[in-house]
Amino acid sequence: MPAPLKTIVAALACALAACALPAAAPAAPTAETLASQLDAKDREIRDAVDDWLAAAGGPPAGQAPAEVMEPALLLQRKVRFLAKRPNLSRRVIAASRPKLAAQLRTMTEAARMLRRLAGPGAGERRRKLKVGKPRSLAELVGHYRKAERLHGIGWNYLAAINLVETKFGRVKSKSTAGAQGPMQFIPSTWRMYGNGGDIQDPHDATLAAARLLRDHGAPRDYGRALYHYNPSQLYVGAVRRYAKLIARDDAAVAFLYCWGP
Repeated sequence: MPAPLKTIVAALACALAACALPAAAPAAPTAETLASQLDAKDREIRDAVDDWLAAAGGPPAGQAPAEVMEPALLLQRKVRFLAKRPNLSRRVIAASRPKLAAQLRTMTEAARMLRRLAGPGAGERRRKLKVGKPRSLAELVGHYRKAERLHGIGWNYLAAINLVETKFGRVKSKSTAGAQGPMQFIPSTWRMYGNGGDIQDPHDATLAAARLLRDHGAPRDYGRALYHYNPSQLYVGAVRRYAKLIARDDAAVAFLYCWGP
């Protein structure tokens, strides 16, 4: 074979061999990079929520716009990612500005508790859920506030239960234990607290949840009351964390309202 042709063949062989090599895995983002990304996303969410609430003059009557929904869902994915990686989560929180660090700590702790409550391998065996649009944030907040006036239960706790149970009514399926509706009542418990209402109706279900909590010690002892709602300290811990976040952060109920199952 002539020398130039040998050179060309050798070059082609080297190129093909290089193509056959597995591509190097992209470098994992550092805690500082993730903290920076989350900070930018947090600012984006807050600006979008402020615009959404300002346009409505309060809790909005329609569904969340894409400008709120998209960054809120991305935040949810980041929180779930960090909840599975406690060491990385601690480093990201340490690298974040104080207000965001407190928010991330609350959300990752709550997500970790709910993950443990679901049990090992819950993500892999996740059943297919029936989902749909929730009622508007204005309507739901109105129900929480009414229950607070009538029964003395903090509206933020009722919102947190609604979030944990069905993502504000977005999940339409019954639980594996047979619980139903936006606040996930077992029919026997509903007969005690539903006052003849509709278990699927957010208004009736919210008032029933408030009655149950009041009868078991709330607002004096939310821990005890929540344990009667679901007998797990993991559940109690998650709901309490979300309730505190909603109470201290004006934007929280709006971006949590956008979260999916």
